[in-house]
Amino acid sequence: MKQLTIGSVKLDNPFILAPMAGVTDLPFRVLCKEQGAGLICMEMISAKAILYKNKNTEALMKIHPSEHPVSLQLFGSDSEIISEMAKQIEDRPFDILDINMGCPVPKVVNNGEGSALMKNPALVREIVSKTVKAIRKPVTVKIRRGFDEDHVNAVEIAKIIEDCGAAAVAVHGRTREQYYAGKADWEIIRQVKEAVSIPVIGNGDIDMPEKAVQMMNQTGCDGVMIARGARGNPWIFSRTLQYMETGEASSKPDKEEVIHTMLRHARMQLEYKGAYTGIREMRKHIAWYTSGFPKSARLRSAINEIETYEELKKLLLSL
Repeated sequence: MKQLTIGSVKLDNPFILAPMAGVTDLPFRVLCKEQGAGLICMEMISAKAILYKNKNTEALMKIHPSEHPVSLQLFGSDSEIISEMAKQIEDRPFDILDINMGCPVPKVVNNGEGSALMKNPALVREIVSKTVKAIRKPVTVKIRRGFDEDHVNAVEIAKIIEDCGAAAVAVHGRTREQYYAGKADWEIIRQVKEAVSIPVIGNGDIDMPEKAVQMMNQTGCDGVMIARGARGNPWIFSRTLQYMETGEASSKPDKEEVIHTMLRHARMQLEYKGAYTGIREMRKHIAWYTSGFPKSARLRSAINEIETYEELKKLLLSL
C-alpha cells in the first residue's frame, strides 16, 4: 500500500474523504472512517465566522475522537483573518489545516473566496505563506484546474503553494466554470504532480474503487480524494482498499446492510443535531443511499414527508 505523509501526519492509506458542505458532518465522517478512509475532511468553515463567533460554527468544528487523522478546512480571502483564525483554533483536535481555493458556489466566489482565489496568485501566496507561518500543524490547499478554460493555472498555483511551505495540495480536475459538470481532467493532476515535490492529491470522478487506483496509476498522484462518490456510499473506502490490495473489489453492501447503516446514521444525526434538524438532514442522505433501489423515486417522495425517527424506521424496514 502506497504510504502518504502530510507534514508530520502519516495516513494509514491514501484514500481521503473530501470536504463537502452539508455532507461531511460528524456522523457521516465517523461512518467513512469506520470504512477505512485514510483521512477525513470536515465541512468548510468560514474564517470570518470564527472571528465573529458565529454560533453555528462551533458545531461545525466539533470532532469525534475516532476520526483521526482529520483535516479542518477554512475559507476566506483575507490573509490576516485566515492566518489569525488558524492560530486561534490550532489547539483544537484537528491534525491538518486545509485552505479552500476550490469552492465554486456563487455566494463564496462573489466574495472573492473559494475558487475565485485562483484568479489572484499574489493573494494565494499571501494567504498560504501567512497561514503556514502562523501555525505548527501542516497546512494544505485544495484547488481546481483553474477558474475557467481561459485561466487553467493549477500548475502555477500549486508551485506557489509549495513555495509558501504548504505540506500538500489537492487538485480537482475541473474549472470553477464547470462546477461538477463534464469529465474531470486527470491530465492536469499529472502535470501538477510533475511540477511540485509536495504530495499531490487527485480529485474528480472517483465513484468506484477501480477509478481510484486508475487515477493513481495514470497521474502518479500520492493520494485520491473521494467526494460525491462517497455520498450514501461510505463503503467506497473499504471496497477501494480491498481493490488496491487484491485487485478485486468486494461486492456492494446488500439492502439489509444499507438499511442498517441508514438507521444508524439517522440515530447519530438526531443525537448530534437534535430531532427536528437531524431528521431533515437525513432526507438527502437517504436519497443518496437508496439511489438505484426499486421504486427509489417514490421512496424519495415519501422520505420528504418523514418527521420522526420512528416514521423513518417504519418506512425503511418496509422496503
